[in-house]
Amino acid sequence: MDIVCLDLEGVLVPEIWIAFAKASGIPELARTTRDEPDYDKLMNWRLGILKEHGLGLKEIQETIAKIDPLPGAKEFLDELRSLTQVIIISDTFTQFAKPLMEKLGWPTLFCNTLEVAEDGEITGFRMRVENSKLSTVKALQSVGFETIAAGDSYNDLGMIEAGKAGFLFRSTEQIRKDHPGIPAFETYGEFLDAIKAALD
Repeated sequence: MDIVCLDLEGVLVPEIWIAFAKASGIPELARTTRDEPDYDKLMNWRLGILKEHGLGLKEIQETIAKIDPLPGAKEFLDELRSLTQVIIISDTFTQFAKPLMEKLGWPTLFCNTLEVAEDGEITGFRMRVENSKLSTVKALQSVGFETIAAGDSYNDLGMIEAGKAGFLFRSTEQIRKDHPGIPAFETYGEFLDAIKAALD
């Protein structure tokens, strides 16, 4: 039995931190897992910048409320979900993801959670499990699923390489160059065709 595991940001919705970097006028916050493979290091660095500027969850959520899925993402996801089971596995946080999940038609999402003080300051974060994307794919495989995975960043490579098929979608030139064996796609049409072929 097949299950498709998709990354969220960069694949179905714009990168939240890039949008917030623009909205807040703090360009350093545009750094993502495409640039920094160590997620803990990246998040701790982000939290330091938020504290320095006195920004909290409310300000980020105000930006997220204005973000729409990437053009064609919901239609792609709807068609894919009509063919097979789909789980979105993301390193984002429940406090960020909810409005985006509503706009995507409430797909299943596995993600993490933020620690937030009463005044709205983000004081920390709790990862669901270590190396969450690969760990989740391995757990699904252990209960009888064959996984097909796709993403765009360094932290997606483990789950992409672990399954029966894996793809890069709208990834960086550097990641594509470093992993020439992983098929890479730029449009939802090609991407869906590749997944359909892997499902056969």
